[in-house]
Order: sequence, then structure tokens, then C-alpha cells
Amino acid sequence: MTVHGHVDERFSALSEVLDAQLASGEELGAAVSVNLGGQTLVDVWGGYADAARTIPWGEDTIVNVWSTTKEITALAILMLVEQGLVDLDAPVATYWPEFAQHGKHDILVKQVMSHTSGVSGWDQPFVAEDMYDWEKSTSRLAAQAPWWEPGTASGYHAQNQGHLLGEIVRRVSGLPLKQFVAERIAAPLGVDLQIGAKAEDDDRVAEIIPPPPLGFDLATMDPTSPTVRTLTGPVSDAALANTIPWRRADMGALNGHTNARALARTFSTISLGGEVDGARLLSPATIERIFEEQSHGPDLVLGVPLRFGIGFALPEPTSIPYVPSEKVCFWGGWGGSMTLMFPDRGLTVSYVMNRMAPGIIGSDRAELYLTSILSALD
Repeated sequence: MTVHGHVDERFSALSEVLDAQLASGEELGAAVSVNLGGQTLVDVWGGYADAARTIPWGEDTIVNVWSTTKEITALAILMLVEQGLVDLDAPVATYWPEFAQHGKHDILVKQVMSHTSGVSGWDQPFVAEDMYDWEKSTSRLAAQAPWWEPGTASGYHAQNQGHLLGEIVRRVSGLPLKQFVAERIAAPLGVDLQIGAKAEDDDRVAEIIPPPPLGFDLATMDPTSPTVRTLTGPVSDAALANTIPWRRADMGALNGHTNARALARTFSTISLGGEVDGARLLSPATIERIFEEQSHGPDLVLGVPLRFGIGFALPEPTSIPYVPSEKVCFWGGWGGSMTLMFPDRGLTVSYVMNRMAPGIIGSDRAELYLTSILSALD
């Protein structure tokens, strides 16, 4: 058995599934956590933190979780909503006046939260390293026009959503996003969760193994389409996650570093009505806003049907059939990491890994783990 940690006997099959994925080489290193009713019933990990298989994935290993980071940033915004400092129905320009340029004066905070703002990437020229420069990256977003009519459809804000929402956090709270997350989320909950990674944590960050190429060739597509403009503005390069500049940046859509245990505890806030062990971050009323459908249909960037609430995706059986059609909100990261919240069940599930699977939304491995977990509860 290559799986370590704690697992309630109801979920013994999950350990076997994870062990099989590690043994087959589908997984290099991974962790899964299940929080039910405020209790951590599963906290398992295994495999290796490096491609050379010399460093075991340990209890305190953290990894870049790609777009699962967006859930952390959404939580930060919802906390400001809870405090009466941000109105989801207000224009972004209420808090960031410069954002009103070039027809963006009516774009609402909830439209950025739901990927319907029309600002899903950066106008060229713009390279990945430009994302590390907060002033440059946010001022560029403020100065550009939307790529489609805001509010009419989703177009996945793959790399820039954290900059858009992070600038609102900064303007309202006075704190950079990574500091807000450290002080207002990670510290009160006592979780190992951060935007970026501190230098003292470099030796416990798992190495990212990039995925196979995407299943479509951007060079053959319309260069003016939201897909091409988003995925080349800037070009995505998974290997950057293994570099120090990436780790030190503040990118609330891309470079959260954490583990499954911390994610499950953090997002049990949503599954449990807003409070975890006496630390209240949200009210039930604010949580309910997540489930207000903002869009449902073909995503203009990813090209598949998606359904977004405010800050999180909602079930869409055509595209993500293994997420059940019940009250659940979720999102995941490039390569397969996912965190899902089931408020009616009091259930939170999280999965992270370092060998990235093909595709942008979920993975076959994520499906295996979630199916096993839900089967154990049914």
C-alpha cells in the first residue's frame, strides 16, 4: 500500500482506488480529503513529489493547484460581500474607477465572478512574465475593451480572473490578494493555504509534470476568437509553475499552493453554512448567492457547455457528468485538481496532484475519486 494518512472505514475503497492510480503510474503524487459535517473523514496522500521519484509526497507537501485557486479568490470576494464592503450587483468601476475605460463601466462584480464580463484575457502583446507585475497586468486590463457583450455568455477567464478580482480586493481592503488570503482565510482557519509560495516553503512544493498538449491546435483557429485570444493572452506553459518567479507572484486564478486537507477544511465553510470551528467567514445568505445561475450554455473560450453561479461552477451533466445534479458548487484546476461543496450534505471533497492530466476541466482520475466517495455515502 503506497497510500498514507487517515481514512474512515466507509471510504476504504477510495484508498484502494488512489493506490491503484499511483501503482499504475497514472498518478505521480496526489492527495484526497473528505470533510463531512466538519469532520475530516479522509486525509490520504501518496506517491512522489518529484519526477525523479526521489522525494515522497508527504503530509505537508503542497502543490500548485492552478484554477482551483479561483475558488480561494472567490471566497475572498464573498467575505468582502459579507462585510458589506463589496456589492456583487455593483459595477467593478465602483471599486476600481479606471476599469470603466472602453465600455466597461457597466460590467458587474458578479459578471467577473461568473466569467461573463467579456474580459477573459489580455490584449497582445502580453507574455506570461507580465502576469507577475501587478501594476502592469491590472492597468492593462483596465485599459482594454471587452471581447464580447458582457453578461451574454461565459468565456472562461482562464488566467486573469485573479487579477480582476484581486484588484477589487486590494482597492477595498487595502491588502494585496495573497496577504488577504494569508491573514483573513488561512490564519483564522489554521490551514496550509497561500497564493503563491513563500521562499521557506520551496522545499515542500511538489514538482509539476506538464500534461500532453491540448486536443486542439490554436494556430488553425480564428485568431480573433475568445478562445485564441484568451489562451494566447498569454500562452499557457505549465512548466512555469516550477519556477521561482511564478511562486512569488500574486495570481489568484493560477498559483495557489496548498494541499487537499487545507482545501477541504477551507471550503467546508461553504458546505457548513459559513462557519468552521467557531470561525465564521460567511452567512448562509451570502452562500446562497453562489447558487444564482449567471450563465448556462457553450462557453466562448472552452467551447463546451458550462453553468456558472457566482464564483463557482454549478452542475452541467453534458460536460461534467460525474458531478451530480444536486445542490453543489465547485471548480478545478488545469490537470485535474478539484474541490466540490455539497451544502445539503455538509460535504466537501478535494483532490490535488502533480502529474497533470489532459484537458482543462477535471480528469478521469478526479472522476474515479469523486465517484468512489459518493458511492460510499449513498
